[in-house]
Amino acid sequence: MRPWSSIPIHDNGEPLLELPAELLRLMPHPYGALGAPYGPGASPFRLRQGVVRRLLEAQARLQRGHPGWRLAIFDAWRPLAVQRFMVDHAIEAECARHGVSRHGPSPELDAVLAEVGRFWAPPSEDPATPPPHSTGAAVDLTLAGDDGLELSLGSPIDAIGAVSEPDHFLHQAQQLPESDERRQCLIWHGRRAELRAAMEAAGFMQHPHEWWHFSWGDQLWAWGRGLPLACYGRVPEAGD
Repeated sequence: MRPWSSIPIHDNGEPLLELPAELLRLMPHPYGALGAPYGPGASPFRLRQGVVRRLLEAQARLQRGHPGWRLAIFDAWRPLAVQRFMVDHAIEAECARHGVSRHGPSPELDAVLAEVGRFWAPPSEDPATPPPHSTGAAVDLTLAGDDGLELSLGSPIDAIGAVSEPDHFLHQAQQLPESDERRQCLIWHGRRAELRAAMEAAGFMQHPHEWWHFSWGDQLWAWGRGLPLACYGRVPEAGD
């Protein structure tokens, strides 16, 4: 359970919309390339109507300060089957990285599961606790230049560990003497801060552990804003 899991949901029924051309899509889609089971016609580049509108507002705000920058969308709506696939993929990858076996319980496996669980929501079928991306309220994104190439923000999207905390490189810089390494940390932090400022100005809430994850209208957003209700629940899928 996350701290926002108890927030009630009163879905307002807004539809999912395809992202407009003004918003850059990072292609090929990363999870589709891994074989994630989206199914026919299930575009990952869709979000609720109100979220799309606010993304455009965030990009306009960003470009007032940085005319050559734009938002770059990594991932948006995610059906439960894809959430399940990606959680399993993340566990496998972390087990391989740390040399941990998934066969049989162990403290090392428990540690991997706990760390993955900080970043990946469980694929809950309970309508009271939907994964954020299944609601069409959450988006993973970064920054790109006007050439469409991603700017480095210090770590890949979906990296598991402290490097993904929004203020990680600020804390790193504070512990370093004046040096190229410190200046690079401050550049990365500055870009993360600019992304967050643009998104928050449009009303989004940032995930506490992920510099790339923002949402509007879901339980995380309601919890972060001190609101009593979320306005987006899980989007019904074929077979629901």
